[in-house]
Amino acid sequence: MFARAFELAMQIERERFLGAGFYERTPERHGYANGYKPKRIDTPAGTVSVQVPKTAGHDAEPFYPQSLERGRRSVRAVMLAVAEMYVKGVSTRDAEAVMGEFGIESLSSSQVSRAAKLLDEELDGWRNRPLGQVEYLIVDARYEKMRHGGVVRDVTVLSAIGIGPDERRRVLGVSVALSEAEVHWRSSLESLVARGLRGVEFIVSDDPAGLRAARRAVLGGATWQRCQFHLAQNAIHHAPNAEIRKRIGAELRAVWTASTLAKAETALAELVASYHTCAPRLTAWLEKNAPEGLAVFTLPEPHRRRLRTSNPIERAVQQELKRRTAKLRVFPSEDSLLRMVSAILVEIDEKWASDTKAYIKWECQDG
Repeated sequence: MFARAFELAMQIERERFLGAGFYERTPERHGYANGYKPKRIDTPAGTVSVQVPKTAGHDAEPFYPQSLERGRRSVRAVMLAVAEMYVKGVSTRDAEAVMGEFGIESLSSSQVSRAAKLLDEELDGWRNRPLGQVEYLIVDARYEKMRHGGVVRDVTVLSAIGIGPDERRRVLGVSVALSEAEVHWRSSLESLVARGLRGVEFIVSDDPAGLRAARRAVLGGATWQRCQFHLAQNAIHHAPNAEIRKRIGAELRAVWTASTLAKAETALAELVASYHTCAPRLTAWLEKNAPEGLAVFTLPEPHRRRLRTSNPIERAVQQELKRRTAKLRVFPSEDSLLRMVSAILVEIDEKWASDTKAYIKWECQDG
């Protein structure tokens, strides 16, 4: 995104230098555009490649972008300005302020529009990129505050990650919805399928409202693993007294860490029986819900640790979203919220893609 904003600033400079916009013929025109030349620029976030615009047919000094010199001197400030662009929702004033960091002042409305659309086009392309085979899918949601219909309300950010043939985690998609109702979860999952998602055999998630029905409707053939961590947290809330609340988590962990499915089922049956008299409501809850945490035992043993909870998305994605959005408090619009979370997830996805260490080794599949 930084590179694209940089290129746009240089294109606007070239238009002003020539005295004409793209394909514009005016008596005041001095020379004409003459393609681009690639240039690599070192930044605090790494090296980025940009296309520097060239000119020809001008009698005065050759064109050289002021924004390039400005970027060299204050590239960190420019990058922060680009970040500010998507955080604030890219209003006309914000776009002008950002491009001002490149040395471009007094933008026209059409130039502001180009700057405003720039980030959205990049991020929309990423959100709608084609997918492929993903054997393991992990989905989760978090809430952010957003202004909607004139009032501030909690909205849901639905995200999904997966592990495919390259053995790496990848961020598959993200969307913003007004709730975790089935219609929103179904739309999120259907969008993944429409983009080419296939081969999903195992899904990990908590059990939020709406997801169960949506998952069955869209990916009904996949095995579902309910997050063991959230199951233990829920069991604590169903415990009738402080003494049971202190120990129920550890007792469930003993079930989760059993070596085989048969041993886990036996340990769970014994745990349920132990509370039959002293905590009948907890017993009923465990009988109904705890078995949903045992699906992971159908996977190869080396894969179980990675997929017994939704931690792979909770820690790497949700905590980073929380850290980066904490200072904003209220997003002005759905566009600004989607813009920011998408940009953060792009960073995470690129980091995972470049990781040299496999997250899941498929050679363990038959072991």
